[in-house]
Amino acid sequence: MFYAALDVSLHSVAVCIIDNDGKVRLERSVPSDVPDPVRCLSEFGEPIHQVGLEAGTLTQHRTYGLREAGFDVVCMEARQVAAALSAMRNKTDKHDARSIAQILRSGWYSRVHVKSVESHHLRALLTSRKVMQRKCIDLENEIRGLLKVFGVKLPMRLSRGAFNVAVRDTIKSEPALSRALLPMLHARQMLFETFMELDRRVRKAAHEDEVCTRFMGIPGVGEITALSFKAAVDDPARFKSSRTVGAHFELTPRRFQSGEKDNRGRISPAGDSDVHAAANAMLMRSIAWSSLKARGMRRMKTRGRRRAIVAVAAS
Repeated sequence: MFYAALDVSLHSVAVCIIDNDGKVRLERSVPSDVPDPVRCLSEFGEPIHQVGLEAGTLTQHRTYGLREAGFDVVCMEARQVAAALSAMRNKTDKHDARSIAQILRSGWYSRVHVKSVESHHLRALLTSRKVMQRKCIDLENEIRGLLKVFGVKLPMRLSRGAFNVAVRDTIKSEPALSRALLPMLHARQMLFETFMELDRRVRKAAHEDEVCTRFMGIPGVGEITALSFKAAVDDPARFKSSRTVGAHFELTPRRFQSGEKDNRGRISPAGDSDVHAAANAMLMRSIAWSSLKARGMRRMKTRGRRRAIVAVAAS
């Protein structure tokens, strides 16, 4: 059997093919476009058992292309691969591809699920909405800070649509202040309109999805939470039981055991941040009451807010 490994970078891909004994049979650097590594592997002349590559931002597109070409693609957990590559004295793309091939041959790796194109489309829509929202908030805070220098304090609670009117009414009698702040106000208004359009698209996508509609039947779960959770899970069949979903989102404590030591650590900050944020919104911002929120509030009184959010997210 032959094993192939790809070390992917932005402009090139290092290809390494080894046999069942670990002997290198082919090493080559090809352009990063999907047809080039596919052509290199196809021209090898022998059937390739598996193709391995490290998980990263460039992984999805190449995995889809290799699978369409008929290869069995294995996406490896990045932290495990990084730990193995750290043992190499010289770090080059050629050596990295060779090490990935040896890891693939040995079987000492954790296979990473590559999400579907639909899931990535949902994540792109949610991320675009979040970026526009953050930029609007950044500009609002900057305008508030500049106005404080002149003794102007805007109300703390202003709806997104009323912010523009409140600032214009404040600075209309100050030509110098208007000259400085009106361009920022125009930029903020354009960003706000873009955010509202993306927000409408997100809510429409949630209401048109059958799974998200069922999620939204849970008290405290809205469109953003439902879409975030669906995009994060992607394929429910990849989980053997519902208990493993919490571990997937890094909502179980880390553990260090060696000899007589057995230490349970904190919850890892890794995992899907959107799912963690959804649990925070359900507990702290939603006014709808439910048994899940009641349990979270009881936990917050005894163990604190952060642990309560983790408990709600894990549920």
